[in-house]
Amino acid sequence: MSESKALAQACYQQLWQNDHASQHLGIEMQQVDEGHACITMSVKQFMLNGHGTCHGGFLFAMADSAFAFACNSDNRPTVASGCSIDFIRPAKADDLLTATAKRLSRGRRTGLYDVEITNSDRQTIAQFRGRAHQVGSHIIDPTTLASGA
Repeated sequence: MSESKALAQACYQQLWQNDHASQHLGIEMQQVDEGHACITMSVKQFMLNGHGTCHGGFLFAMADSAFAFACNSDNRPTVASGCSIDFIRPAKADDLLTATAKRLSRGRRTGLYDVEITNSDRQTIAQFRGRAHQVGSHIIDPTTLASGA
């Protein structure tokens, strides 16, 4: 495993411990690396709106989680400074959704990320764009990483 992938995995695991929102939604990590994250989530009955499709708030939450894991993958604590989402097509009950986040750019304290959500048929459900801002120095103590503890 590359050093950047190991660091991204360690950052994800640290964040996941207290990410009760993502845990409650049944989100599962598929892949994480520096500036990249891919997660899945099944559309459950409680997520459906009055039209019988997945409520946009759950799609936004899923995209926001992928965004968070991608922008925190290099051990620099980062939060959203702004984001937007475009809904392309509806997600239905029992759809297995995949959200793939990728870094477009990263400056000293800011970053730009895109997240695409697809359904079980690999059709695009939504496109999300997030702007990130670094708020701290590190997620995991670098001396702990260096020692392998």
